[in-house]
Amino acid sequence: MKIEKAIFACGCFWGVQHQMERAKRVIRSTVGYTGGKEQHPTYQEVKAHTTGHAEAVLVEYDAEQTTYKELCKLFFEIHDPAQTDGQGPDIGPQYRSEIFYLNEAQKAEAEAIIQLLREKGYEVNTRLTPASEFWPAEDYHQHYYDKTGGEPYCHIRVKKF
Repeated sequence: MKIEKAIFACGCFWGVQHQMERAKRVIRSTVGYTGGKEQHPTYQEVKAHTTGHAEAVLVEYDAEQTTYKELCKLFFEIHDPAQTDGQGPDIGPQYRSEIFYLNEAQKAEAEAIIQLLREKGYEVNTRLTPASEFWPAEDYHQHYYDKTGGEPYCHIRVKKF
């Protein structure tokens, strides 16, 4: 098994984690905060827009069984990349669409998918940013829908690829 990581932000991290965890060969995921300036941010600080962080999901996957490209495709299928600073009912910069790439290969894969979507006529406002420190969210946020039995508002949309 070859474990690799990816970091995605596209709305409330509860739903993103829920969808990513159901992808083939995803081993585990953690919801948290990244992309901002504060160390050890709390949910309340991120929600108050004082940190610059996005709600994000750190995904660990078996790279021998799936690819970063497949996870990027899923990322674009579970949210609206045209929406800026929010997703559905969640509005604010912490809910932005952003891929935090961990290396140049991830950056190139994400750029290629964004280009493909644009060529097909889709508006894509997703940011591509080098990954910075990822801060795990509070325990009550981890695997929220599994704990509550709820359903996320983000669902697999029509395939764009």
